[in-house]
Amino acid sequence: MSTTDVDTNESGAAPQASVDLKFEAVVIPVADADRSKAFYTGLGWRLDADYAFDNGFRVVQLTPPGSPASVQFGTNITSAQPGTAQGLYLVVSDVEAARADLTERGAEVSEVFHPGAPGAQFEAGDTSARVSGPADERSSYSSFATFSDPDGNTWLLQEVTTRLPGRVDPAEATYTSVEDLEAALQRAAAAHGEHEARTGQADENWPAWYASYMIAERTGTELPQ
Repeated sequence: MSTTDVDTNESGAAPQASVDLKFEAVVIPVADADRSKAFYTGLGWRLDADYAFDNGFRVVQLTPPGSPASVQFGTNITSAQPGTAQGLYLVVSDVEAARADLTERGAEVSEVFHPGAPGAQFEAGDTSARVSGPADERSSYSSFATFSDPDGNTWLLQEVTTRLPGRVDPAEATYTSVEDLEAALQRAAAAHGEHEARTGQADENWPAWYASYMIAERTGTELPQ
């Protein structure tokens, strides 16, 4: 294909370029907005808005630390029954550290586990297929913990250390918290130590190696050796 060729759809027309659709907020159903506000702010979530109107509508928005997306709840905001939001993901770089922090802040968080059968992380009523402890070799995407808010909406902590290929645009690879960046630097340092052991010499250009490793790890591309 030449650089001037353009893909076409079945009608023969050139497809329009897609536009950004940034998922930034999800509504969760709660029975008492003030109780939920106290719970989530107690976890250290940032309060972005709390607007009440004369017609009874109220919207409260909070954002978890380091998250690009927020949650909203309030009154007259959804017809869903309180507590019916299930399996809401909170991705973390260290599930045990995240569990410890949330527990200290008052959340009742399950022990860290990994699924013994596909989908076991979602079976809130039957935990028999959950295996205690993190996944073998701390495999990315495979270690979990769960907690619920006062209404029973459930959250799922998932440990992600290395992204699958294509999940992150290299131009937009970011670290969302100090802890996330620190953990990435520690993994890069360990890998760089192995790199120097293989080459048998100190690497004076280690900052570039670190940067290449961290971007490759975050975006799911081939890691430097």
